[in-house]
Amino acid sequence: MKCLTALILSMAAITAHADEALLKKNNCMACHAVDKKVVGPAYKDVAAKYKGQAVGDRLAAKIRAGGSGVWGTMPMPANAQVSEADAKKMAAWILNVK
Repeated sequence: MKCLTALILSMAAITAHADEALLKKNNCMACHAVDKKVVGPAYKDVAAKYKGQAVGDRLAAKIRAGGSGVWGTMPMPANAQVSEADAKKMAAWILNVK
């Protein structure tokens, strides 16, 4: 049982790392950081703002389409090269940052 639990935890860590890698691959980290505002908000601030809300699909759509006005006047450019599935993985990762 301990081995199964360890395997599950390892798989979760690998998945989380892969989803963070998607953010790096798509240059999201050029404007965002996990724990501090860069050009855009910190991911921990995004997670805190939407805590307990079912906004994953909405955030995934914003990752792909871009937008402005939620975090100030600086617009976030569209990232149409990001697939819908990857955007959902990225949004889920962002919303779980602590």
